[in-house]
Amino acid sequence: MLDKKRQVILYMKTAVVTDSTAYIPKELREKLNIHMVPLSVIFGSESLREEIDLTAEEFYEKVKVGELPTTSQPPIGQFVELFEQLAKEYDSVITVHLSSGISGTYQGAVSAGDMAEGITVHPFDSETACMVQGFYAIEAAELAAQGQTADEIIARLNQMKESMRAYFMVDDLSHLQRGGRLSNAQAFIGSLLQVKPILHFVDKKIEPYEKIRTKKKALNRVSDLLGSDVASGGSYRAVVIHANREEEAMEWKVDLEAKYPNVEFTISYFGPVVGTHLGEGSLGMGWYKKG
Repeated sequence: MLDKKRQVILYMKTAVVTDSTAYIPKELREKLNIHMVPLSVIFGSESLREEIDLTAEEFYEKVKVGELPTTSQPPIGQFVELFEQLAKEYDSVITVHLSSGISGTYQGAVSAGDMAEGITVHPFDSETACMVQGFYAIEAAELAAQGQTADEIIARLNQMKESMRAYFMVDDLSHLQRGGRLSNAQAFIGSLLQVKPILHFVDKKIEPYEKIRTKKKALNRVSDLLGSDVASGGSYRAVVIHANREEEAMEWKVDLEAKYPNVEFTISYFGPVVGTHLGEGSLGMGWYKKG
């Protein structure tokens, strides 16, 4: 009887879905079998799906010669269609999304999960965005490949959330203010004093963490925050994220690797949707405890 139970568990398969704002490279998504649902940016009457119709490089070139676009979350029907397609091969799906405090994408996935037939959907609110969100999807995919159940994977993602950190700095607060992601008063104060505020997520929304006068000091402060966590022991994975500032990101990564040789660093980017709200020149870093 026990052997039969083990066989049932063995044949239960879990798929992993995320949205495009995780900015996981296509090659890595394909390797780990991560399915991606794109958000879109809209220039006038032209709607472009990020990571499919528009790369980050193309986006930043495009906004240099025109106005910033608006952004749009995926239609619920797109989620339903994907979930029901996955039901042909999988018993359940874990779908990881950017913070529900700044986008309706997560709630769309929740609604689609209720509508989809033939598969159990486990929506996961990353409460963050970009490759920090991607860390959750990557971990879920690796655990799914090892045969762990959806419940076991969700438990691990919640454990990761306890140590997950993300801080970022923008060159111009007006983009966040314009998109309703930061209050008018906060944007005005930032512009008036020419500060480089460090921002982070609090209760799923973007809030100021600390006001710093220069970019260099802001980056050093974020580095110190990582150092405080690393000092407590354990193994960490971190990502440096940039908005069309790859050279600056590379230089910062080199400095960080020299300072924290036991941390595994990678580089990622703020793509079209997130870049619309943060603006070119933004830099950030996220990290979590691996085990």
